Amino acid sequence: MDIGFVGLGLMGRPMALHLAKAGHALHLWARRPASLEPLREAGARTHASAAEVARHAQVVFTMVADAPDVEQVVLGAGGIAEGGRPGLTVVDMSTINPDAARRIAAQLAAGGMAFLDAPVSGGEIGAINATLTIMVGGEPAAFAQVLPLFEKMGKSVTLIGPSGAGQVAKACNQILTGVGVAAVAEAFNFARRSGVDPARVREALLGGFAYSRILENHGQRMLDRNFKPGFKAWMHQKDMRIVMEEAHRLGLMLPSAAATAQMFNAMVGSGLGEEDSIALLRLLERMSGGE
Repeated sequence: MDIGFVGLGLMGRPMALHLAKAGHALHLWARRPASLEPLREAGARTHASAAEVARHAQVVFTMVADAPDVEQVVLGAGGIAEGGRPGLTVVDMSTINPDAARRIAAQLAAGGMAFLDAPVSGGEIGAINATLTIMVGGEPAAFAQVLPLFEKMGKSVTLIGPSGAGQVAKACNQILTGVGVAAVAEAFNFARRSGVDPARVREALLGGFAYSRILENHGQRMLDRNFKPGFKAWMHQKDMRIVMEEAHRLGLMLPSAAATAQMFNAMVGSGLGEEDSIALLRLLERMSGGE
């Protein structure tokens, strides 16, 4: 299949490489030309614009930072819609506001093109290992067409519902992971300030109802002081902003999510935005009198 890919950062580059290794012909455009080099070596063809990518592809993936970026590369001048034709399927794997996904889907549908919102969970490691969890919103026919491609990038792929539903599922994921990271960081900071070894506390808690993948994986990374970004704090801040915008629109009280969103705001404001979101532990330590 001829596949387009726009957005070749930490996540997009390994995802696109999996598609190339599966034998698909890749057509690429990137705002940063340097990000194209590893894929050129894999035989991908580069183009001068996202519109040119769309002219050569049956399916085009996007993986960029936020809704304005998606709208620009899909609907803006020189974007995918400009070069697309009826029958093209556009798949956005970024994390954006559900309403933005619905708007993009409606505008593409007017031109005879399908749209899937398909955000992912699993971070850079999941992208590299093709073990991402992929949450999809859109029409079943478009999902069936793209499913074999999703399966090259992830181990869990679920059609959640109509357009925007994938983004709602991702927002739920970010509530759970954000609050979970905050809870583990708070527990470890509490243990250390109480004069107790957090590693021993974690060992005990892994055997009870407090067990979670976050305690197991991110907890170990916190103990190792491994804050190298697999998912940067500013990105989790952006995702929690989406959660709170939707809560405001729906008139929902999300107290735990709101508190966590403020903690990520504080991380970015205190210079920790480029570190992994688990560096929330560092913020708590600073607020408690030192790391």
